[in-house]
Amino acid sequence: MKKVSGILWGIVLVAVGVILAVNALGIASIDIFFDGWWTLFIIVPCAVGLFTGYDKGGHLIGLCVGVLLLLCCQGILDFGVLWKLLVPAIIVLIGAKMILRGVFGSRGEQVFQQMKETDGAVRSGAATFSGATFDYTGEVFEGAQLDAVFGGIKCDLRGAVINGDCVINASAIFGGIDIYVPEGLNVKVSSNSIFGGVSGRERRNDPANQHTLYLNATCLFGGVEIK
Repeated sequence: MKKVSGILWGIVLVAVGVILAVNALGIASIDIFFDGWWTLFIIVPCAVGLFTGYDKGGHLIGLCVGVLLLLCCQGILDFGVLWKLLVPAIIVLIGAKMILRGVFGSRGEQVFQQMKETDGAVRSGAATFSGATFDYTGEVFEGAQLDAVFGGIKCDLRGAVINGDCVINASAIFGGIDIYVPEGLNVKVSSNSIFGGVSGRERRNDPANQHTLYLNATCLFGGVEIK
């Protein structure tokens, strides 16, 4: 995933560089500060996230919002109508996603609930306007609740003792969480994200692996990366 993300961002940077060079040489005059240029800071990351992130729904919502804002800035759509419909539409989409998760559930939530009922060892870690590192080397790991609010968290499981399925509930609000996962551990992601999401290196789950890490992520202008 990281390789694909690098390629896509490289294409974006090359395009910007070519435009600046063409303008400097007088070959053409391309105004990069067109009406609504700032919406590209929403459109481009969400578009990249559709190819590289786990949460396609969150990135799709962000992309739609960015495109609609751009169309309004260009005078194609009316801002008044957009503001009346935009917030209700986002709320409906998020609500529908939550309903589907509630009806069908997810294996990660089931594992977390089972751990609570059996008094499993669920660790808690938080970083608010700061950074924190949680290294579980040599420790038995069953699950964790990680919350990053305007901060960053590094969770290292590479040296942890994992004797069964485990789960991480991660919340990144204007922050970031890096989770280092050992080889031989499957990873399955379930996420709710708005202008953020879950990404990570390309890894293929192997049926021969005995255990699975279930990641339940909530991202609001933040991200969780699996490394």
